[in-house]
Amino acid sequence: MSGRQDREARREERLREEGQAGAEERRQRLIKLGSAAAFLALVVVAVLIVVSQNQSSGGDSSLEGVAEVKQQLSGIPQKGMVLGEPGAKVMLIEFGDLQCPVCKGYAEEILPPVIENQVRSGEARIDFRNFTIIDANSTPAGAAAVAAGEQGRGWNFVELFYKNQGIEHTDYVTDAFLTSIAEGAGVPDIDRWNSDRKSKRVLSEVAATTAEAERLGFGGTPSFAVEGPGTSGLQPIGTPESTEALESALSKAS
Repeated sequence: MSGRQDREARREERLREEGQAGAEERRQRLIKLGSAAAFLALVVVAVLIVVSQNQSSGGDSSLEGVAEVKQQLSGIPQKGMVLGEPGAKVMLIEFGDLQCPVCKGYAEEILPPVIENQVRSGEARIDFRNFTIIDANSTPAGAAAVAAGEQGRGWNFVELFYKNQGIEHTDYVTDAFLTSIAEGAGVPDIDRWNSDRKSKRVLSEVAATTAEAERLGFGGTPSFAVEGPGTSGLQPIGTPESTEALESALSKAS
C-alpha cells in the first residue's frame, strides 16, 4: 500500500470513529432532553392535581370577592350584625334574605356608597336583620351569618355570601358552601361557628327578626327602616330605589 493510500485509509478510519462518537453524544443528549421533558411533564401534572384539589375543596380559592369584601369593610367596627361606630347617632336597618337576588343587587350597587361615606365616617351604622322569605334554606343561611357576627365577621359573611349567591331554589346552601363563606369571611373559630349556627339561641334570633319585619308591614326583601334623633323609634322606609334616597332618609333621621 502506497503512503497516499495509507493516509486515506487512516483518514477514513478517523472520520468513522468521529462519526460514531458524535452519534453517541447526540444519543446521550437526546436521552437527557427526553428525561427532562418527562420530569417537567410530571411536575405540570402534579401542579394541576394540587390546583384541582384546592378548587374542589371549597374555601377562599373557590370564592369570588374575598379580597374585595375585606377591603370594603377594613377598619369599620362590627358588633353582632351591626356595622359601624357604636356611637353613631343614626342607624339604618336592613331586613334581608341572603338568598334574595334583589338584596344582592342592593349590596353591590346601592349600599356601598353609604358604607364608604356615612358609615365609615361614623355618622351612621347599619344593622342587618334576617327576613327569611325565599325558602327553607334561608334560615340556616341567616343563622350562619348571625354566628359569624358573634365573632366579629357578620358583615363579611353577608357581603361574601351575596357575591357568591346561587340561583334561588337550587339547594346550593349546603354545609360545605356555608363553611367556605365563613372561612372566606375570616371567621376565627370555625368549630365554634358551626356549633353556634345550629344552636336554638341563634335560630331563635333569625325567627325573631323575621317576625319583626312582618310586624313592621314588610312584604319583601330588602326592606329598610331608620332610627335616630329625628324619628320616634324605628321608622320603616320600605325599599328606597337609590343610594340618594337612603342617604336622604338617614339625613332626616339625624
